[in-house]
Amino acid sequence: MPFSLHQGDALAVLSGLPDGCVDSVITDPPYNSGGRTAKERTTRSAKQKYTSAGAKNDLADFTGENMDQRSYGFWLTQIMTEAHRLTKTGGTALLFTDWRQLPTTTDAIQAAGWLWRGVLAWHKPQARPQKGRFTQNVEFIVWASKGPIDGSRNPVYLPGMYSASQPSGAKRLHITQKPVEVMRELVKICPEGGTVLDFCAGSGSTGVAALLEGRDFIGVEKTEHYASIAADRLTETIRETLTQDDVGLTG
Repeated sequence: MPFSLHQGDALAVLSGLPDGCVDSVITDPPYNSGGRTAKERTTRSAKQKYTSAGAKNDLADFTGENMDQRSYGFWLTQIMTEAHRLTKTGGTALLFTDWRQLPTTTDAIQAAGWLWRGVLAWHKPQARPQKGRFTQNVEFIVWASKGPIDGSRNPVYLPGMYSASQPSGAKRLHITQKPVEVMRELVKICPEGGTVLDFCAGSGSTGVAALLEGRDFIGVEKTEHYASIAADRLTETIRETLTQDDVGLTG
């Protein structure tokens, strides 16, 4: 099956999956950031944090955005420990984060048993300039492995920085949607024919990229609205790229 998509709580879903069933975990968890103070970070919704007041595209909100930093670290450690169990030895993990949560993310991924390998950068060319300040036009991807990496198993040479704007207009389907062109490069860390797991699947961009690059995909999305969008995008990608009709959608 090229993909399976589960609508539900990530920890509950992952606990039901077998050991060693994925090659790479590539995910964009809620940053629980987006504010100058603890109150701003924990009392505002994702929509209030990450969309402008006059935005024309009315995007659906999502949960999981109101943890304080310590709680976020505990949650991320817990779920990445479960993801570690699901990953084959030598497999990899890539987690998106911002500058505020970068230290917490690197701590959590190591506490969960992963070997921290470094930090990648996603550059956003259209970020808004700030008078008298540096432009905040970079987000980060913390990457790690489950033990040593056998380069001969997946002999790729991948860059450490990616530049692409967030989808806009009708193409923007999720508040924190990542560009498919960036995700297509990231999924190449997974060996060809391998399986990518995204337990915060959102609108399905990681899965679309995985399928386009010849990888299988397991996705988990808690918000029903976004799970439906992801299912449609993944199914459409299968129609465009494959001939078999082996798609699985589980609730």
